[in-house]
Amino acid sequence: MKTSDPIKIGLLFSKQGVTSQLESSQLYGALFAVDEINGLGGIAGREIIPTHYDPQSDNARYKVTLERLIIEDQINLVFGGYTSSSRKAMLPIIEKHNKLLFYPQQYEGFEFSENIIYTGAAPNQNLVQLEKFMTANFGSRVYMIGSNYIYPYETNRNMHSLIAAHPAHAIVAERYVSLYANRNAIDDIVEDIKAKQPDFVFCTLIGRTVPYLYQAYLKAGLDPAKIPIASLNTSEVEINMMGAEAAQGHYTSSPYFQSIDSPLNRSTVDRFFASRYAERAIPNMNWEASYFAMHLLAKAFRNSDTDRIEDILPNILGAEIEAPQGRVQIDHLTHHARLYPRIGMANAQGQFTIIEDQGLRVNPDPYMVSSHPAIARNYSLT
Repeated sequence: MKTSDPIKIGLLFSKQGVTSQLESSQLYGALFAVDEINGLGGIAGREIIPTHYDPQSDNARYKVTLERLIIEDQINLVFGGYTSSSRKAMLPIIEKHNKLLFYPQQYEGFEFSENIIYTGAAPNQNLVQLEKFMTANFGSRVYMIGSNYIYPYETNRNMHSLIAAHPAHAIVAERYVSLYANRNAIDDIVEDIKAKQPDFVFCTLIGRTVPYLYQAYLKAGLDPAKIPIASLNTSEVEINMMGAEAAQGHYTSSPYFQSIDSPLNRSTVDRFFASRYAERAIPNMNWEASYFAMHLLAKAFRNSDTDRIEDILPNILGAEIEAPQGRVQIDHLTHHARLYPRIGMANAQGQFTIIEDQGLRVNPDPYMVSSHPAIARNYSLT
């Protein structure tokens, strides 16, 4: 039976803590999409009502607030999580209650849940392309620096396997620091980078430590034209935190950059900067993954009478939508999105100059089954 009841959505993104600026971009990407949907009359007249709690970049708070959304607020559909540890904290709860979580963040892969929709890049949609570009242009002697938790360890493991395909490869060093590390800890690592002279630095730092690295790099006089930093998560937000001068010349691999020159992306970014959220967030890969996920959900609701997972999920799997990065689709088998890999180089304007874009949509391969080093360059395309 059709209903005119509002559609309740839960949002778990941090406005406080070490990853708050990145999570705020996810939050306001989702809210911006909600405003667009409601502004056009909602979904068949049904208004989307979001409920937001602030986990404060704390995994324990993610658990508590998720239980609160599900049990007290009676919400079945949740958007949330930035770090992989926050996702891992929520996963057993979302599965126990048989609810649906949208995770709008690139991550290390090697996960599947019937109760999660992954709208950020899997490793074959950013890491494979980054490794190929960096080794072809700079070499295969890599210095790895990351934060001390799941995502950097697993992403570096993936990079290890890809780099191993090169006869002259070497992991020059592999260093990990706390999410709460101070500048001194990063300064010491930059001095080690300067001494060891790798071909490039692979950065899997997260949150506030990202600007520390790039700023220390600039201060130490390291030249990105000779030894660049390569990242999967350094976005326009981190550039704003560190300053364009510190970021200039370094590389990020991502399906989305604010500088994508397409009519849809330009109009979406312009509308966002004209919205009430313009001063609260900077469009970036996480913002876009959250934004298009909300529009995908709205599309699914047009063919569903309820928000129960058994009713809504079949309308999400296989769904396609025109997103700012291109026409994305949720894969039936993996619950991950088909996305468009790109490589950008940070420029003097605090944006990315896109230097590699094949314009091809890449199927998700979260377990790297078809992206093993032996065939990494033959990833599946649609």
